[in-house]
Amino acid sequence: MPSSRSRRNRRRLGRPPRDWTALPPGELSAVLGKLDHIEILRGAGRVCRSWSRTARDEPELWRSINMLFHAELSFEDDLHALARTAVRPSAGLCEAFWGEYAGDDRLILYLADMAPLLKSLRFISCYDVCQEAFMEAIRKFPLLEELELSISPNVYGEAFGVVGESCPLLKRFRLSKKVFVSIEGGSQDKDEEAMGIAKMHELRSLQLFNCELTNAGLVAILDGCPHLESLDIRQCFNVDMDQSAVRAKCCRIKTLKLPHDSTAGYEFSVHPPQYIVRHD
Repeated sequence: MPSSRSRRNRRRLGRPPRDWTALPPGELSAVLGKLDHIEILRGAGRVCRSWSRTARDEPELWRSINMLFHAELSFEDDLHALARTAVRPSAGLCEAFWGEYAGDDRLILYLADMAPLLKSLRFISCYDVCQEAFMEAIRKFPLLEELELSISPNVYGEAFGVVGESCPLLKRFRLSKKVFVSIEGGSQDKDEEAMGIAKMHELRSLQLFNCELTNAGLVAILDGCPHLESLDIRQCFNVDMDQSAVRAKCCRIKTLKLPHDSTAGYEFSVHPPQYIVRHD
């Protein structure tokens, strides 16, 4: 006589496979919500009409759009176009956009029109986001609380003053450059960016990696950002921490990383500094 276990196994083996294309909308939304947004755009959202319709018509799926960690796809797909496709179904509810190689002028201007509630914007290796488009768009994000511009070199200088004036709620800012470059001579203002950052008065966390600011720029930031709790200025070799006045102002910072501190844990490549002398 067959055991109860064998009968259960036969019943299990005889059960037809679940039809995932026939999931109720609520369950389907839950399934899609567990996927990476790139996976939805390139695969799951194309499975069948019901999956495509849910991906298109559920703004909650696109409230926080994460397009990080797919750098390899930049050689296969137009990630800028995919990013705009991701923003479209958010129906104005998008609060976060994180893009790696997935950001250009068209995308940030599209976000400015389509995401008035944006609170978090992170651009990593977005070489096609340029100064003019960024400054035009950033003025339309008054609720922004977090901004990252890592290895995105075409936003610089006066743009950060515009951020400070346009985003009064900004609490976290990260600016990481590919390599530290110090230019001696000429008329370059090494503290232009720092003076703009000093206008971000509500900052709690600031990372400046490989940036050119000097002691004057650092002091301006410390004076202009009284709520600052975390400061990372690793590889910012124009800052001289031997000056007692600068050290005294840094004493109030709870978490402090200085120019020559270890770069362990930094997720991007660290390159040797470059020193250039101009004669103009």
